[in-house]
Amino acid sequence: MPRFRRTALAAGLTIAMAALSTAVALPAPASAALPTAAVALGDSFISGEGAGAYTPVVDVNGVSQGFPGWTAANNNAFFCHRSANASLNQANLPGIQNRFNLACSGGQPHDIANASQARTNGRTVASQLSQLRAVAQTQDIDLVLVGLGSNNSSFTFGSVAEKCANRFIADAWTGWWEFWAYLNGPVEQKPCSDADLATAAQLSAATAETTAAVRQILTTLDQVDADGQHRVVFQDYTNPLPLDLNPQFHEEDSRDDTRDKFRDLGAERYAGGCPIHRASLAPGHRFSQGLGSIVKSTRDTLAAEFPADELVYLNVQQAFNGARLCEQTSSPSGALATPIRLQDGATGTFVTSLAGKDKIAIQRIANTCVTYFQTCQESWHPNATGHQVLGQCLSGAASTSARSVACVRATNGAISVS
Repeated sequence: MPRFRRTALAAGLTIAMAALSTAVALPAPASAALPTAAVALGDSFISGEGAGAYTPVVDVNGVSQGFPGWTAANNNAFFCHRSANASLNQANLPGIQNRFNLACSGGQPHDIANASQARTNGRTVASQLSQLRAVAQTQDIDLVLVGLGSNNSSFTFGSVAEKCANRFIADAWTGWWEFWAYLNGPVEQKPCSDADLATAAQLSAATAETTAAVRQILTTLDQVDADGQHRVVFQDYTNPLPLDLNPQFHEEDSRDDTRDKFRDLGAERYAGGCPIHRASLAPGHRFSQGLGSIVKSTRDTLAAEFPADELVYLNVQQAFNGARLCEQTSSPSGALATPIRLQDGATGTFVTSLAGKDKIAIQRIANTCVTYFQTCQESWHPNATGHQVLGQCLSGAASTSARSVACVRATNGAISVS
């Protein structure tokens, strides 16, 4: 065919195609759907503190941080303790292809929109919203697990637990007059009261703080979620201790915890994982209920503000019934929470028994936790088996048609969500 005829033919085809495209709009190529994802945001009860198998965490500078050693600064990103055994990873979530744990042990409402390191004792990680936006670039976020409220600018779970355990240890081993025993000065030796844990005003302030932070989460999700469809599960907190200890832990050597100095009983309760006054247990459970009220109030307030979003309150306060520390004689074996465990110096070796130790040794061991918080921060958190239970709770909350459910452990160990 002569060259000019090919050119003319090509020109004719171009004109014909142009006419066709003008008359009938040609469909655009279909874009590949993003993989579906579940994301965890919040604090230690979500990150997997206590469950072991901690994975490296990318810090605010983009550097992946593995275990830095026991004497490293506690603000290291690794100590977010994101566990491969966390409930998000153990839950049965049909339709979810990928999972991203963005929670950080010690996380506070501040850390949602701000780099954690910008506050006192914060870790060197980017804001959780920044991390969420990064996930949304490659994932269709269908489920978000949020655990927030136990740490805030008024109180933290770690400080509350440390306060009550230290009071018991001090009462067991030192006289009320022995003020020299602890790094930060005298330690009270009486049981914790409700006001020692959180006042009504503090709970109110924490609720407002938590609500504001989660509002930012929901606003961001509506902006970045690929299809605009997602469920947000608001999980509250379960107490690692029972309402009362098993009678085995009530007294030792004919001494209970209402008198001054009771070393054998102190050692027995520490070995069981529950160095605590019996009189502190009821305030502790009211504190846990207060944390639940923070989470439920946050969910209810935001459900009214975001009526199109699926917001589910997950109450897990009875998820460990019958399997809390020192609830059974075998404790800590069989418990769903980690025992209080300290180190004698930042050695990596946990002290499992305080039997026979004098008050000088007790002083040294207790102060290790103060100086190197990472040596004791796993204490009184859900363990790997506990997170397996919480994973069952999450599975139920992810599929329910209800907007408020309770996860309850029966006496036979069965878990129900309703």
